[in-house]
Amino acid sequence: MTQRTTWIVRLAMTAALVAAAAAAWYLLHPNGLGDGFASGNGRIEATEVDVASKLGGRIASIEVDEGDFVEAQQLVARMDTQVLDAQLAQAQAQLRQAQNGQLTAGAVVNLRESEKTTAEAVVRQRQAELVAAEKRFARTRVLVKRDAMAQQQLDDDLARLQSAQAALAAAQSQVSSTVAGIAAAQSQVIEAESAVEAARASVTRLQVDIDDSQLRAPRAGRVQYRVSQPGEVLAAGGKVLNLVDLTDVYMTFFLPERQAGRVALDSEVRLVIDAAPQYVIPAKVSYVASVAQFTPKTVETASEREKLMFRIKARIDPQLLERHLHQVKTGVPGMAYLRLDPAVEWPEQLAIKVPQ
Repeated sequence: MTQRTTWIVRLAMTAALVAAAAAAWYLLHPNGLGDGFASGNGRIEATEVDVASKLGGRIASIEVDEGDFVEAQQLVARMDTQVLDAQLAQAQAQLRQAQNGQLTAGAVVNLRESEKTTAEAVVRQRQAELVAAEKRFARTRVLVKRDAMAQQQLDDDLARLQSAQAALAAAQSQVSSTVAGIAAAQSQVIEAESAVEAARASVTRLQVDIDDSQLRAPRAGRVQYRVSQPGEVLAAGGKVLNLVDLTDVYMTFFLPERQAGRVALDSEVRLVIDAAPQYVIPAKVSYVASVAQFTPKTVETASEREKLMFRIKARIDPQLLERHLHQVKTGVPGMAYLRLDPAVEWPEQLAIKVPQ
């Protein structure tokens, strides 16, 4: 009798627990909400961001641990930059060399312009000498015709005239030579300027690479896990950390075609998380798939096991998330209740209840 009584008591307790669980499930996962509502199960997800190395290299240090909260542009890891630092020093030296070459080329241009000025002055001098020689030759020729001067003087004046003409031609040729020299020097200036720009671009590129080797968080969030450890050598694009953006948290669930067709963007959604069933979290529809897919394995309710389902994304208000940033957890399962008819009131058990 004692053993039988014990079994009866145990069965009664088990039945009471089952009844209590069924009642809780009914309250927390209400069904029969009517045609104005739809529901689906899913998991809390958030946008994940990988912090990766732009260039290949060795990880010098990681400044954060898993679970740490980071701000946007916060330094989270450093890559070894010894090679880049050496390349930067070389590029800076090449830049100084190119700048000196530019100054030298500019000085050569000034020198050639001075030579041109001198050559032009010589041309003017030779032109004056030629004019004087022409006048003397003309006078001498008249006097020789009158027998007032010897023929030898006319010959001498003709030689002087021809010499002046040759000197003028030589001076003019010197001007042309200096003009060509100026053009060549100016070309050297352009070449030197190009070398300076190339060297400066190399310095800028290397400085950017060094700055990019200081890995910073692209946005505020929580470090989900370390992908790599200090001392490891990564290829270009190698992942170092994985961050979760806790300001972009949502639940993805699936609805059959007959319900998904009635879902509008910004429709109200209430989320009940299995880990905290005492809370009802408000959300809004931010995405409705335009193409149906086969029923995913995450749809567990038998009545929802239809052939084709549409994916729905319900996004939680970022301001609400910011107030409870340290309580946000991803990956936890729950239920999403979607109001299809805005005119229908939410039931009391789905009234908004968020942590204070």
